[in-house]
This record gives sequence, structure tokens and C-alpha cells, in this order.
Amino acid sequence: MEAVIHKVGQIGVPVKDLKRAITFYQEKLRLNLLFQTDNMAFFECNGLRLLLDLPENEAFEHPSSVIYFQVADIQKAHQEMADQDVSFISEPHLIARMGRTETWMAFFTDTEGNTHALMSEFDV
Repeated sequence: MEAVIHKVGQIGVPVKDLKRAITFYQEKLRLNLLFQTDNMAFFECNGLRLLLDLPENEAFEHPSSVIYFQVADIQKAHQEMADQDVSFISEPHLIARMGRTETWMAFFTDTEGNTHALMSEFDV
């Protein structure tokens, strides 16, 4: 049976202050702002679209799921983002070894209290 879902097309991230969140995702994460409305902003991340939105009602007012941003060099990305005052919860650290592949992560928060992570996978 063929899969119905082919890929993740968009991830929604609830925010409290849209202007502040746009600045964080644009300047700190260096994502490309596609367009925005009064209560939403859309960013492009290598084929995946991130939607920042002011929740329509209380049911949607909660921190989002963790978004794992893949980077080539996690130590370098961590340092560059830390230099931009991104608030990291953890330093880059090894999460798993699968055969010759290591998976490293470093968790951070955005300006809206959402937890996200940098991730890097490479062969050793």
C-alpha cells in the first residue's frame, strides 16, 4: 500500500508576539520570510514551510512541538547562534550512534517559549 503522506509541508508554531517572533526566526535562525499577514508569518526552510501564528483561541495557546533544524556543523551553528543571544538549554551533545553514524543535538528556546533543536548527523 502506498503511503498517503509524502512529506511534511508545513509546521505551525504558536506565538504570543508575532513581531518579536519574526525578528527571532529571521535574524537569529536566518530563515527566509516568505510573507506575513496581521496574525501569521510564513518562513521557508529548505522546502519546509514554518507558519508562525497568533492562536485564534485558547485551545491553540501552548508551546509547539520541537522542530529539529538540521545543520552541517553543529558546533559552529551553536556558537554562531549563541553569539546572537539565542538561549540554549543544552550544549551540542551526542544523542545516538547507529553504526557509523552519530546524531548530535543542542536544544534552544525561541522568544515565545517554544523549544527547538539543532541536529547534525555524520559518519565517524
